[in-house]
Amino acid sequence: MSVSIRDVAQRAGVSVGTVSNVLNRPEEVSADSVQRVSSAIEELGYVRNDAARKLRAGVSTTVGFVVLDGQNPFYNDVVRGAEDEATRHGIAILYGNTDEDPSREKVYLDLFREQQVRGLLIAPYGDVMTQLRRFRSSGIATVLVDRFSADSGFSSVSVDSVAGGRLAVEHLIESGRRRIAFVGGPFEMRQVTDRLAGARAAAENASARVDLEVIPTAAMTVEEGAAAGTRILARPRREWPDALFASNDLLALGLLQSLVSGGRMLVPDEIAIIGFDDIPFAAAAAVPLSSIRQPSRMIGRTALRIVLEEASDPDSIPRQTVFPPELIIRRSTTG
Repeated sequence: MSVSIRDVAQRAGVSVGTVSNVLNRPEEVSADSVQRVSSAIEELGYVRNDAARKLRAGVSTTVGFVVLDGQNPFYNDVVRGAEDEATRHGIAILYGNTDEDPSREKVYLDLFREQQVRGLLIAPYGDVMTQLRRFRSSGIATVLVDRFSADSGFSSVSVDSVAGGRLAVEHLIESGRRRIAFVGGPFEMRQVTDRLAGARAAAENASARVDLEVIPTAAMTVEEGAAAGTRILARPRREWPDALFASNDLLALGLLQSLVSGGRMLVPDEIAIIGFDDIPFAAAAAVPLSSIRQPSRMIGRTALRIVLEEASDPDSIPRQTVFPPELIIRRSTTG
């Protein structure tokens, strides 16, 4: 059983107030009382709960971070960036992975609100704005991550996904591709719809005719990418696209795995593939993967910094921080 401050007071033969003074203001306590309390602490193995003390004082030492896909290395890097910044401020990150499940998302949001975390970072899956407004009304600073906030009441840190989608398809067009497929989903995710919007803009603005089809997926995973690749291979060869833009790197890696297995399709000779995020596995793939890079750790660090600033100053004006995407070209599109 844990040892309480009352246990220490009883063993030392002093009041709880005296123990508190020894812990917080020892200069106000007699040397004899300090010695007795110190001996009792050592004998009982009492460990001071600073987190609880700060919570009682109204200053939590934790920030909640909810992400939509804990298996995606991109989000792992975002969380690492937030942790790096949190360490500098003596803050701990409480992490929750929703796995693209709205019910799990709600569970974590309810938990972090009950815990009265100092702030909340969230890469949302569904429409959570009503729940986030409850955080704000409870005095908990909240910042959206990897999604631009259309609600002026919340700050956000993201990459311009529309511009990223445009960059990807413009690169494919410049490489001579004309039958391009966008592979991604579910379309409840803002990141997916934004990247598709950028892809469509690039196709529509091209000087030559470009056909852009959409191949939907149920999730943004390697398995879903491989399944999409199998569906493409099942078509007559004349109906194959000559390029694929996957809405994230996991999908792109699954496509690559499926299409090149057994030499069924040559990448990039027969089909070019580009992803989004530029996770570490992209460069290490059997055919190194072209991708749209997001500054993942910078996104995490910036979001943590903003949420702490807003926690300290509730009257601060929310702001939208948008980083530019970067095109990273590798063999999967250029050979």
